[in-house]
Amino acid sequence: MGNLKKNLEKLKHPNSRKTMTLAKKLKKSEKKDQSKLGTHIKQNLIGEKIMWFKERIPEECEVFDKEQTLKLIESYLSRFDEELEQIALKNSIGQRKNRQHASREDVINMTRKKEQDEFETCGIEIPDLMDPQQMNVVRNWNGELRFLHHFKLKRFTKKNLM
Repeated sequence: MGNLKKNLEKLKHPNSRKTMTLAKKLKKSEKKDQSKLGTHIKQNLIGEKIMWFKERIPEECEVFDKEQTLKLIESYLSRFDEELEQIALKNSIGQRKNRQHASREDVINMTRKKEQDEFETCGIEIPDLMDPQQMNVVRNWNGELRFLHHFKLKRFTKKNLM
């Protein structure tokens, strides 16, 4: 890509065919890089979610039933409560009228609202902890994102788990 930029800068006429083809190649490679970045971000988010669930699975538990899954999802949805309390405490101390950690607080609130709406309507996507085979896959996962395709993610709604 750096080589394409150098070649593009060397050319004399901005509307020549050679300039146009190099500009097209440059734009195509930038789009490909942007797409790769989006894919990596999505994989990272899914990996973090699965790791969160993996860390909270009890050692003696073989599979989860509906009640346990509901409790685990509810604890997942309330995972930011401590941080929000800390932010509220920091904002209450002092004479400042503006919010000190406003952007982080907004991101947390948007994420909580989105996940809560998702859970109540179409379902939140998590590993299928009611399946013994998937439970084994989650337990043996070492956190590498390249093994994400081994997981069978399932959507759980609040209505289905109650």
